[in-house]
Amino acid sequence: MNTEFVSRRSFASRFAALVSGVGIAPILGPARANAQKSGPVRKLDYDAKPTDGTQMITPLILHGNLIYIAGQGAHSREKGDFPMDIETHTTKVMDSVKKLVEAGGGTMDSILQLTVFLTNIDNYDGMNKVFKTYFPRGGPARTCVAVAALPGQSLVEVNCIAAVTHK
Repeated sequence: MNTEFVSRRSFASRFAALVSGVGIAPILGPARANAQKSGPVRKLDYDAKPTDGTQMITPLILHGNLIYIAGQGAHSREKGDFPMDIETHTTKVMDSVKKLVEAGGGTMDSILQLTVFLTNIDNYDGMNKVFKTYFPRGGPARTCVAVAALPGQSLVEVNCIAAVTHK
């Protein structure tokens, strides 16, 4: 059994050397070129300015043609008191999402996937009522889950991935 393992390993390493010597690199070349085109990961703040690296959570990340938006709660940007109803919270959250997606070079229609976290699943219809106003031509792929609690006593939190539509 040991001899079989060693001979398989020897074969694999000899095969790898042969393949690299034959010139498989041109076949892999386009994949590497595309990976290099995607560029570096850019971490941005709420104003689409580069972060200083001290933040625990980065609200907006750009990589290639994708925009990643960190979870936005009703109190993510606005501090202070405001009504504790799902419509108000959803509006504040979706306004933040919209601002960040647009800062990253996308639109609400370019959101590909969105995850909604609700502290009470009974708020699903109220959240959807507001949600529809942000996606009049149909929403993105979406997941909605109920959670025990969210930071800042937010009733809803949303994160998403969008495509860059303009730079």
